[in-house]
Parts: sequence; C-alpha cells; structure tokens
Amino acid sequence: MFNLRHLAIVACLFLAACTTTNTRLADSAKTAGKPPAGAKVLIVQPDIELSLLTVTGLSEARADWSKSARDNVRGELKSAVSGKALTLRELDPAAVEEPRVAQLLRLNEAVGTSIQGFDYGLCKLPTKNGFDWTLGEGAQALGQAYDADYALFTFSRGAYSSGGRKAAMVGMALLGVSLPTAQQTAFVSLVDLKTGRIVWYNFAVAGADCDMRTPEGAKTFAQALLKNAPL
Repeated sequence: MFNLRHLAIVACLFLAACTTTNTRLADSAKTAGKPPAGAKVLIVQPDIELSLLTVTGLSEARADWSKSARDNVRGELKSAVSGKALTLRELDPAAVEEPRVAQLLRLNEAVGTSIQGFDYGLCKLPTKNGFDWTLGEGAQALGQAYDADYALFTFSRGAYSSGGRKAAMVGMALLGVSLPTAQQTAFVSLVDLKTGRIVWYNFAVAGADCDMRTPEGAKTFAQALLKNAPL
C-alpha cells in the first residue's frame, strides 16, 4: 500500500540535496595567507569523465558529456580567478610533452585520491597531524615550464541516471527498496609550485542544481568547488 513513507522515498529521489563540500587548509597556509596580488595561477584543464548509469546499473562512458563539462567548468574557474588580483595561466594536459610535467599531473590525481581516502575516509594516518600533503619538489618543473607560482587542479568522476534507471528507482522505492543513484564527485586543489605543498583542498558531491553539462550547472558547481579557496 502506498503510504507517506513511500511518498517520502520517491520525493527524495528527485529532490536531491544541495552540493556538499568539505575543505581543508594546510597549517602553513593559515599563517601565510592568500597568494599575493599579481601571483601567477596556472589553471590546469579540469580532468572530468562522466557516464550514463543504465537501468541495469552499468555505466556507459559519454565523451560528449565529459567534454561539455570540462569546457564549462574550466570557463567558470577562469572567470573566478580572473576576478581576483591574480595573473592567469592555462594548461591543457593533452598538449604536455615534458615527461616531468606529465608525471606530475598523474601524481596530483594519485595524491588527491589518497587525501579522499585518508583525510576524509575512515582510515587515518597516525603520523599525520593536521592537513599536510605535497606533490614534492617536482612541482617546481611545472612552475618553471609555465611561469606560474600556483596551480589549480580539478578532478571529477560521475554519472547521470538514464530515464529507465530513474523509473526503476521509483518503482523499487514504492516496494520499499532503494537503488543506488548516480552522483558526481570532484576534488580541487591549490598547489604552491615553489614547494609542491597542497595549500588548500576541497572535496564536493554535486547536488541536483550542479549539472556540469550545462553552463548554469557548471557555474553553480564551480562556485561550490572554490568555497573558501584562499584566492
């Protein structure tokens, strides 16, 4: 029998919460403050991959969605940084030929993912007190190659539910069974290229109003990603 409990479940499927964020600021950055006026910030083209979550629960990669999201989010990040007293630089990873730079870009993904697991997850590293992560001195190669003081990295993975998946979720909810829904997550980090230290980091889970495939959604998501960024 359809009751208020079932109604609440169905409503939750379509009234997803707003984007949630959880920022970290390095202890050293708390005293150093924001990058000085005129500092050169390198925006690395966001690494975003999106897929379609089908009715069977399988994910199908969508290159068109991924490209739209990358372009949209990159544009919003550029606008945000351009509005500050900073000098903007850009980097397209696809055009990188210098092996040391390419290696650093891959290292950023590995370190950013580790932060999710150890700083946000259940597993804590007993030797780490506060937020203290680094890409190492190799980050200097990126700064030298692109004449930049800081780099802003964005990494996102996610999926969107198909029409059939949404229908199945509603049907199962009416039976009191919950099916996993598609979601999009991202992390963004600001790295001091002189030291390699990650001075600021934010992890976000996109809400219903943050569809990166659209300019409007990307703008809302970019604003959430840069929440409390020391820029």
